[in-house]
Amino acid sequence: MTPQEDARVLLALVDRHLQALRLNLDPAYPDEEWGFTAQQSVEKLLKARIVLDDQRPPFTHMLQELALLAGLELDPALLSLQPYAVEARYEEGPFPLRDDRSLILEQIMFLRSDVVKEACGPHQS
Repeated sequence: MTPQEDARVLLALVDRHLQALRLNLDPAYPDEEWGFTAQQSVEKLLKARIVLDDQRPPFTHMLQELALLAGLELDPALLSLQPYAVEARYEEGPFPLRDDRSLILEQIMFLRSDVVKEACGPHQS
């Protein structure tokens, strides 16, 4: 597959994550679960951007490392999702979200928009 095709696969997975995030804005839904899905969305978007540069993304969940490789600066709300990659999945917690879910979702959508421009061109989403 071409880098654009690989990136589109990752974007399709992100879109599924985004649907779950939108459906679970209710504060009764556990922060740990919501945060994990949000972290996975950001991770996949960064890996899609790396793929578009015709590079192989590393096997890591570290958002800052992936952002550096992708040549992007992440909003602090997105960087705050790092504990949900591993710690919140395997430790008791609690792991409250640092920022409001709507704000985090908005920042993920901004990141998605940037990656889509690279993957599909400016006229597709």
